[in-house]
Amino acid sequence: MPASSPPSSAPILYSFRRCPYAMRARLALAVSGIACELREVVLRDKPAELLKASPKGTVPVLVLPNGDVIDQSLDIMRWALLQHDPAQWLQPECDTPAAMEALIARCDREFKADLDRYKYPDRYPGTDPLAHRQAGAIYLAQLETRLSATPAPSSLLSSYLFGSKATLADMAIAPFVRQFAYTDAEWFRAQPWPALIRWLDTFTDSARFKLVMEKTASWIPATAGVRFPPN
Repeated sequence: MPASSPPSSAPILYSFRRCPYAMRARLALAVSGIACELREVVLRDKPAELLKASPKGTVPVLVLPNGDVIDQSLDIMRWALLQHDPAQWLQPECDTPAAMEALIARCDREFKADLDRYKYPDRYPGTDPLAHRQAGAIYLAQLETRLSATPAPSSLLSSYLFGSKATLADMAIAPFVRQFAYTDAEWFRAQPWPALIRWLDTFTDSARFKLVMEKTASWIPATAGVRFPPN
């Protein structure tokens, strides 16, 4: 089904489909229902408009109708959810928002560093990818412990990190766990992490994840992007 045109006054989202940071932004915008103009970029040929909005040249970047720019994925998530949070991602059932933010911070610091060196060892001369896989596994085991301690809403459903429903933490962390898992899927699925594997499968099988991963053509400057989320 072809994507519809975005509203003329919509925020502009510069994104790259496979980037886990950009996945975060699209997930939050999708659940909030905020219509955007999605501009899918080619990272090896970054458009001047992206670099003008955010000289650091990474995605996601959200340009608001008033010209303000948000160029950090978590900030985009929080902005969208503060506008409209129908699934209550900002309100964990268990523990506190501060605990949720701390778990995300560990993902973005230590776990992301280990993920990069495990998945892309050629970018880090002298690194031992298996050592970083083992270091990353420590964080994943902590997620397994948290998920195992949280009752699932039914025997057919996954538990989540902060209760019986998804939160900001689940949606911010899952794209990076997905990337780690797919680096060596056979190894990942052989680990003693049944709750974590079920949680990840629930995430990747969800209609919302499939929606945010729909392919769109690369944006051509001086043309309109596509509406996101689609009608």
